[in-house]
Amino acid sequence: IALLLRPMGQWSVRPVILGVAALLLISPRALRTPVVWLGMAIAVAVRGGDDWPLADNHIYLLAYWALAIALALRTAVPSPTLAGSSRVLLGLAFACAVFWKAVLSPDYLDGRFFRVTLLTDPRFGEASMLIGGLGADQLRANRDALAALPHGATPLTPVAITEPPRLRLLAAVSTWGMLALETAVALVMLLPRATIVRHGLLLMFCLVTYAFAPVAGFGWLLLVMGAAQIEPDQGWLLRLYVAAFLVVLFYSEVPWAGLLLDW
Repeated sequence: IALLLRPMGQWSVRPVILGVAALLLISPRALRTPVVWLGMAIAVAVRGGDDWPLADNHIYLLAYWALAIALALRTAVPSPTLAGSSRVLLGLAFACAVFWKAVLSPDYLDGRFFRVTLLTDPRFGEASMLIGGLGADQLRANRDALAALPHGATPLTPVAITEPPRLRLLAAVSTWGMLALETAVALVMLLPRATIVRHGLLLMFCLVTYAFAPVAGFGWLLLVMGAAQIEPDQGWLLRLYVAAFLVVLFYSEVPWAGLLLDW
């Protein structure tokens, strides 16, 4: 469903991904055939390679996940194998994210990343006004002041950036809250126990993050991978994942921040 809702790739790959996704949706036999998932992994990898190295992060994770499904289906008991692969892949992905932010990116820890992103990324503009207290004119002026200049050029008279206290607080909470939540998810995924805590933190991450970051495909992939770890007697937990999937769809299709801002 996620692959059908978010078509990806150039003309030579997109029909393959869409066709296989449709086949998997309507055919239980295809859904459990390793070679079909191997084909999906190859198609997604080609899509990522075509845009190397600028493809979205979750495209690479999706290729790994499709390959993990293909390999798990070749085992005698696929579900536990797939659950283990999900746990390790998620743990390593979140651990790499934490390492990048905490060790390799000084402009993240000092708050610059979110202070700039909240002002320049159009996807965060409404949240910056709704939660950060910026006015529309202030946001436009900030974007003009931070716009890239031709190489080597500097502004004759630097323009002041308007940052209300609420916006600075939003940037600080986003910086450290994201780092703490990603660290927690990485730890519980890589630890052998803490099953319910693992699901709770992953669901929290998706429901909070994708309310503001409109990358529904990434959220859906994380939710699908988390759902692969559900035990057979945890039907209630599966329903929570389905609900979270629909909430992320709502986030991506309904401009909730803009509606609240207008109201």
